[in-house]
Amino acid sequence: AWGRRSRGSKRQVILFILCVCVCQSGAETLRYSLEEERERDSFVANIANDLGVAPSQLAARKARIVSEGNEQLFRLNQNTGVLTAKDSLDREEICPQSDSCTLFFKIFFENPLQLIRGEVEVRDVNDNSPVFPEKEMVFEILETTAPGSRFPLESAQDLDVGSNGLQNYSLGSNSHFSLALGTGKGGAKYAELVLERELDREVQRELNLLLTATDGGSPPRSGTARVRVVVLDANDNIPVFGREVYEVRLAENSPPGQLVVRVAAADPDEGSYGKVRYAFTQTSERSRQLFELNPATGEIRVSGNLDFEDTENHEMVVRATDGGGLSGHCKVQVEVLDVNDNAPEIALTSLTASIPEDAPPRTVVALFSVRDRDSGDNGRTECAIDGDLPFSLTPTFDNYYELRTNAALDRERTAEYNITITAMDWGTTRLSSRESIFVQISDVNDNPPEFTQKDYTMSVTENNGRMLRIGSVNATDSDAGKNARVKYTLVQQEGKEHPDVSVSSENGDVYVLRPLDYEEVHAFEVTVRATDGGSPPLSAQAVLRVLVLDENDN
Repeated sequence: AWGRRSRGSKRQVILFILCVCVCQSGAETLRYSLEEERERDSFVANIANDLGVAPSQLAARKARIVSEGNEQLFRLNQNTGVLTAKDSLDREEICPQSDSCTLFFKIFFENPLQLIRGEVEVRDVNDNSPVFPEKEMVFEILETTAPGSRFPLESAQDLDVGSNGLQNYSLGSNSHFSLALGTGKGGAKYAELVLERELDREVQRELNLLLTATDGGSPPRSGTARVRVVVLDANDNIPVFGREVYEVRLAENSPPGQLVVRVAAADPDEGSYGKVRYAFTQTSERSRQLFELNPATGEIRVSGNLDFEDTENHEMVVRATDGGGLSGHCKVQVEVLDVNDNAPEIALTSLTASIPEDAPPRTVVALFSVRDRDSGDNGRTECAIDGDLPFSLTPTFDNYYELRTNAALDRERTAEYNITITAMDWGTTRLSSRESIFVQISDVNDNPPEFTQKDYTMSVTENNGRMLRIGSVNATDSDAGKNARVKYTLVQQEGKEHPDVSVSSENGDVYVLRPLDYEEVHAFEVTVRATDGGSPPLSAQAVLRVLVLDENDN
């Protein structure tokens, strides 16, 4: 593994982990490398050591790895902090036709939320040999062809890159041809057959040559193809194209069947020697799938679905061959133009489904990313929250956004929010997508109980029985759950340890505990306290006045 950081950087990471919110704009990226084709569960790095944290912190904070894309390629052991590859990685499958292959991932922590970027470079090994598209190439060459004439050979393909990719061509020993090597616009190497000595059909009708393509690996790998040269009788004019290079610009939403360009080659010979047919050569299989060439007219039309996000440029070589086997060549370069055909994609990374109503403003609720596969303004995006809600969006980095509170919350007013986020691109015809986030507001004990009356008056006839119910008091609490659960008690009066009434703690019913005598007491007052179940509890008080009614008992 590589990307070990200095002690100073480790201390910064430790401080960084202690942050309350995810603020990663200036964070350093963890970088590692791994050779392709290693066995599954191969060691990549020890994340805990590189971040300078104890492995126990990874499990405590629910650390997890999220790879970019739909497939999870790596596994993080929360007990040891070791990062491993889930399966054997094939660079040619993961990053086809790319010189470099870097896989990006992110490490997410909770309590508090935190995001750290990481990347793994998949290094190429020389596990592919150069392969020619055909095992045999046939050239029909006129015996009067002048020395120095060149004939493009089909290029070999090597899935490896860099020094492990295709590096050289060689030709078996012969008395007529040599090999000329060149490099195309995209850096691909190609070979051309060069005639060094005049051919004589009466002496030799056919030549068989061996073409070898070699890569630069250690040890090198190679592939071969047979080159068969058929010597033709005199046909002294070759087809000549009107242009050496045809350049075309084409929108990616061009429908199948649309004309791209018409190439034309002229041959002044008569009869079959002057009749020209067209074919692709030195053209990738992908380009052959997207474009079709009419062999008689030279018209090139769209035959597949073009995608700017997949390939921006296509280069094709067209060979014009007359009836005598002579051929000329031209290049067709097609530049694919981007159109706004991809809507933004919203990917929710982390969500706090419930937050307390006393959460301070700018509390992080969710973390999500927005991606648009188009380019330029078509791929530039902006995000907004629908409606007037106490939430706001804060951009972080790499098109990541934080959903935060921006005002005080009150569960008693609004207990839950359905937040709709709209992502829109900047294309001429703007495309958008939406994502809904449901957030519940949890209760805190911020409301005391309230009696329905400040004073309660109840009456009882003297000489009553014991435990006689004479009425009830009632208090309500606008909080929820245990914070709204009310219990009733009497406030103890000074000098009176045994009150004449009691209050049910559960429902507030008032009972007279013993027979009363009007001639001793006409009325009395007690204070009732209502207390909720919060922590700390809140309470309220009301006055209960009991009137004793006289009866003729003397």
